[in-house]
Amino acid sequence: MMDWNKLLSSRRYQPGSTITMFRSHDRSQFQRDYDRLIFSSPFRRLQNKTQVFPLPGNIFVHNRLTHSLEVASVGRSLGNKIAQFVKTKEALEHPEILEEIGTIVSTACLAHDLGNPPFGHSGEEAISYFFTEGEGQYLKKLLTDEEWADISHFEGNANAFRLLTHSFNGRRPGGYTMTFTTLASIVKYPFESKASLKGHKYGFFQSEKEIYKEVAEELGIIQLNSKPLQYVRHPLVYLVEAADDICYQIMDIEDSHKLKILSYDETTRILLNFYDKDTDKEDLKTISRTFKIVTDKNECIAFLRAGIINKLINACADIFCQNYEAIMNGTFQGSLIHHLTGTNKQAYETCTELAYSRIYHTNIVTQIQIAGFKILATILKEYIDAVLKPETYYARNILSVMPEQYKVHQDDSIYTKIQTVTDYVSGMTDSYALNLYRKIKGIELPEIR
Repeated sequence: MMDWNKLLSSRRYQPGSTITMFRSHDRSQFQRDYDRLIFSSPFRRLQNKTQVFPLPGNIFVHNRLTHSLEVASVGRSLGNKIAQFVKTKEALEHPEILEEIGTIVSTACLAHDLGNPPFGHSGEEAISYFFTEGEGQYLKKLLTDEEWADISHFEGNANAFRLLTHSFNGRRPGGYTMTFTTLASIVKYPFESKASLKGHKYGFFQSEKEIYKEVAEELGIIQLNSKPLQYVRHPLVYLVEAADDICYQIMDIEDSHKLKILSYDETTRILLNFYDKDTDKEDLKTISRTFKIVTDKNECIAFLRAGIINKLINACADIFCQNYEAIMNGTFQGSLIHHLTGTNKQAYETCTELAYSRIYHTNIVTQIQIAGFKILATILKEYIDAVLKPETYYARNILSVMPEQYKVHQDDSIYTKIQTVTDYVSGMTDSYALNLYRKIKGIELPEIR
């Protein structure tokens, strides 16, 4: 059984350092993690990355930044609830550290989408497609099986772990030097790509494999297998995942109403399904009174959404507590949200079915996916060709505009060179990728200022 005395560690991932310190000035180490992400460039860039719908014109819908902030808010609530529960179950050497669980979960929520490329979830598919079915297929024979598994199945979750721990050119060793506990809390799939079933997710690339091993050993996370490397989840991962599940499903419904994909009557009917007529009578009375006062339809939907998020936070926290022993032993299966029961389960499944049938396949979403495939494939081809054959005139020119942190070296392995290009591409915002594509294709020239 995993032990909170080890699972909650304020030691930072910083090669060559063994310093462990809980507080620094007026902030704990975990609060410093949170602040470090909030002020980071990769986090700011999320404001120009698609969540589901293309970035807005006159109607504001969620982007990766607003989504991550909302997930962090929900994650903090979940973490605080679980911290109070753990206090009643465990005797810790330093019990005050339990108060930091809310901050740890919230920080991991901020980081959970940092590794995702532009153009929404289709960006991951576009990168993978380039290697498996596009012009990058020839690279397979140049890589090991493990390296090809990474490259041919690009995974935003693994990329987030890399982004936080990799020492990019000109940056300090250890990346953002986050605490071990924060790093472990973002790894939803704690195994390498070779341990993943075809098309499924994984948690770290070969390049960060040894880093995750160090994190897991420091925290006492249970190892399931060594070849391929596989661990159970850190318990707080379940809370990060639940916060994400709660937010994206419910907020996509609200955005769809704003974009008039769903009517007001249909949206209210879907959301009211979360309330049981017998057990939620008082809540339904409150909703009815509020709707008589509030005439703004968007505000009515927002009020419903807020109540549902609160219901799901309580439900997921209860599921964690009810399955506490299995979670701590590493035998719990699935996500917290998939263990919902009753009205919550039925309503959530209805939202999921609706999202896939009516929201994720609308013309506006499909169009950005098509554009993303073309844009990312073009950029990948040009830059991979350039890093593998840098001696040509064109390669020297195109590599000269690559940011310093992504520069490759002559003695780098082919895997490292390809991965550096995917680092560059995945870090792009939607608009940066589009502008670079236009310049590469000669559609647009840079302005003289």
